[in-house]
Amino acid sequence: MNRRNFLIGMGVTATAPLAFFYPTEQALAIAPAAVERLKKPHTAWRELISPEAYKILFEEHTEPPGSSKLNHESREGTYICAACYLPLFESRHKYDSGTGWPSFTQPIATHVGTKKDFKLIIPRTEYHCARCGGHQGHVFNDGPKPRGERWCNNGLALKFIVHTESLPPLRG
Repeated sequence: MNRRNFLIGMGVTATAPLAFFYPTEQALAIAPAAVERLKKPHTAWRELISPEAYKILFEEHTEPPGSSKLNHESREGTYICAACYLPLFESRHKYDSGTGWPSFTQPIATHVGTKKDFKLIIPRTEYHCARCGGHQGHVFNDGPKPRGERWCNNGLALKFIVHTESLPPLRG
């Protein structure tokens, strides 16, 4: 291992706990190349979404379990970010996890970014919209086969668009 690789490795490892201290905009993993990250401050979203959605998306709160009407949504369609309208999940990947939050087996490829969350001391993987950085939820490794993933989402962080309707244009 050369010095450069060692330092890069140490930087990634040493900065993971900093996610607890820094806002999402600074700690979020680099968004995948397929989605261009907006350069819009989180405060600019206040006028576009409800106060409850803002707390979840940009202050990383969590809604109470069982409170989302999306828990029982079973129609065919697409789940989009409630802030910027980027499609995040397809309904075919939604399932009832019994947790009280909408859950999915996988997101749309490249449409979410992840970071380590140390808010409960035990590290978890938090995920955000790759475009606006809005907090969506956490991913766990206790989901159904074949992937074994449970993408546990806050319902207020999503909007559901039934397949017979057109997706709205992206907001920015």
